[in-house]
Amino acid sequence: MTFASNPPPARLQRRLLLQQVLGCASALSLPAWAAAPARTADTAVWPRHSAVPGGVARLSLGPATERPVVLANGIPVLVLGDMIEWTAIVGIPLSAPVGPASVTVRAAGEPERRVAYEVAPHQYREQRLNVAPRTVDLSAQDQARYERERDHQQGVMATYSTPLPRAEDLRMQVPVPGRRSSSFGLRRVFNGQARSPHSGMDIAAATGTPVVAPLPGRVIDTGDYFFNGNTVWLDHGGGLLTMACHLSATDVRVGDVVATGQAYCRVGATGRVTGPHLHWGVMLNRTMVDPALFLAA
Repeated sequence: MTFASNPPPARLQRRLLLQQVLGCASALSLPAWAAAPARTADTAVWPRHSAVPGGVARLSLGPATERPVVLANGIPVLVLGDMIEWTAIVGIPLSAPVGPASVTVRAAGEPERRVAYEVAPHQYREQRLNVAPRTVDLSAQDQARYERERDHQQGVMATYSTPLPRAEDLRMQVPVPGRRSSSFGLRRVFNGQARSPHSGMDIAAATGTPVVAPLPGRVIDTGDYFFNGNTVWLDHGGGLLTMACHLSATDVRVGDVVATGQAYCRVGATGRVTGPHLHWGVMLNRTMVDPALFLAA
């Protein structure tokens, strides 16, 4: 199986041939994908392929006249590319078992098929923290609040809108400068009690530091949540979402559209925290994945 980390020579040849053919009909009104220049053989694309629990699988789907529909366990997957070659960008849950996995592909005029890939093992670190007991052993009132917020955010995480047009668009800008104080996948133990692995990237920064949008996006949720504190969710299309948590201020409202690099909130220490920082999460097909895969080294 071929992963779409770089366009294979055959794909480039097909693209150039197609452009030569289209060039002969320059008097016609060409669609946007045909008018685009040929892509060069980049040495890296984002997100990087890392088929491990919490990682991202880039699966080549081959050519099709229309964007295929891809499902992972019944959930729509981000598909990018053009009629020369489509690529599925699949988020792999942290809970995914090591071994064979697959997605379902439905393309117009073709029988349904499955594309297989292999999930490799990966070892994440462990961290022990002491926090206020009420944030670990929840009161009945706090537990009820958490469950209400969980149900609400599950609806937010199910957002799926029109995908971005090109896979090259997925290189993200770092949302805030600072030391990465806690990495994705870190297994945390609060007051001696093991909890779920860390589902985002923590970046240490002073309260009030502006947080910028990593990609163009639309604000789909803001709120003050028990664990996450002040939070903003951005929708970048095709089930690709990002979240910013523990904020001191939110400068946008639901429905606002932000551009890459635009400040839209500020670092804080709200929710369950031990100090000011940004918790930044990236989601694909309702699965939190490693944000570092979307960033240049």
